[in-house]
Amino acid sequence: MIFSVVVPLYKCSKSVTELTERLVKVLEKLSPDFEIIYVNDASPENDWEVVSAIAKTDKRIKGINLSRNFGQHYAITAGLDYSTGNWVVVMDGDLQDRPEEIVNLYSKAQEGFDIVLAQRKTRQDSFIKKTGSYLFYKIFGYLTDTVQDNTVANFGIYQKKVIGSILLMHDSIKYFPTMVQWVGFNKTYLPVVHSMRAEGGSAYNMRRLLSLAFDNIIAFSNKPLKLMVKFGFFIVAISIFIAIYYLAQYFTGNIEVVGFPSLIISIWFLSGINMMILGVVGIYVGKTFESTKNRPLYIVKDQINT
Repeated sequence: MIFSVVVPLYKCSKSVTELTERLVKVLEKLSPDFEIIYVNDASPENDWEVVSAIAKTDKRIKGINLSRNFGQHYAITAGLDYSTGNWVVVMDGDLQDRPEEIVNLYSKAQEGFDIVLAQRKTRQDSFIKKTGSYLFYKIFGYLTDTVQDNTVANFGIYQKKVIGSILLMHDSIKYFPTMVQWVGFNKTYLPVVHSMRAEGGSAYNMRRLLSLAFDNIIAFSNKPLKLMVKFGFFIVAISIFIAIYYLAQYFTGNIEVVGFPSLIISIWFLSGINMMILGVVGIYVGKTFESTKNRPLYIVKDQINT
């Protein structure tokens, strides 16, 4: 198999048919030996029914139906597990990632690159989504000490050995772009045209973006723990200065109730520090507990042509 195209689906029922037609047209120009793997992440729409109908007419179209909604990056992982191509394309199913750009990505890869990432110079998204994405990548990059680019998402072409290395990562929390950055290899970026979403809106609202950022910061970095240690030292320093101030106030006779200010300050400061540190440590312990359960990353309910 030369090419595998992995497409996670969630509320993409109205775009799957057009996406398939455009993908087949593009891929047939590159090679007749390809597969398109649709992964239905328990979409509330009829995504799976549309995929099933298309797959019956073309064996190159493969379908994986997950038992429930596991999340986009787990759906991508499922598709990667079933992919067999020497080159794997990962893209979204809402037609914002243009199938026609695959030709350019592959052409760039032939220059000696293992990974070619599509760079959306002009994003066709709402202001809220672009702002949320920008903040997400800034905070995520800072807390994980990695270089993050909000113009790059999942869309790209990846050599088989890259995908194999990504699948070796048994993290319980999956985030495909960060995993791509972590495995290394020879990669480059290619500016592409980003289209408007064909139908509906994004499944990622601000709440889901924040949840995604939080989970991945915990999964890929221990920097929050280090920040808590620094914050603890900062609070200790502030407390020393306050203690010196009230000591001076005591000797000048400006304190009427002896011990009250220092008692209140100590209680509030130390209680706040303890709660924050215990909270952060508890989160890491909780994530470790989740990992030790060794549950499957996803469960396949139905398959077609796999």
